[in-house]
Amino acid sequence: MPRVKRGTTHVKKRKKLLAKTKGFKWGRKNLLKQAKEAVVKAGAHAFVDRKKNKRNRRALWQIKIGAFVREKGLSYSKFIHALKINKIELDRKILADLAVNNKKIISKIVETVK
Repeated sequence: MPRVKRGTTHVKKRKKLLAKTKGFKWGRKNLLKQAKEAVVKAGAHAFVDRKKNKRNRRALWQIKIGAFVREKGLSYSKFIHALKINKIELDRKILADLAVNNKKIISKIVETVK
C-alpha cells in the first residue's frame, strides 16, 4: 500500500474546528480534545435553546398582554377566551405588540370583547 500523507486534510479539519471555538475560554479554544468536546456541547445547547427561545417569547407576550388587560379590568385567561368566542383571530405576538405600541387599537379590541 502506498503511504498517505494527511498534512493538508488534518490541518484543514483542525482549523475548521478551532474556528468554531473562537472566543471560548481556557484550553477549549486551542486544545483539540477540549475544543471537540466544547463544539459538541455548544451545538447541543444551541439546539435546546432554540426551542427554549420560543417558550420564553410566548411567556413574555402573555405577560405583556396580561398587564395591559388587567388595567382594563379583565384577566388574561378571560380575555383570550373572549377573543376565541368572538372569533377574533389575533395571535399573542401581535396582541403583545399592540399592547406596547398601539394602546388605542387594543383598547378597542378589549371593549368589543367585553
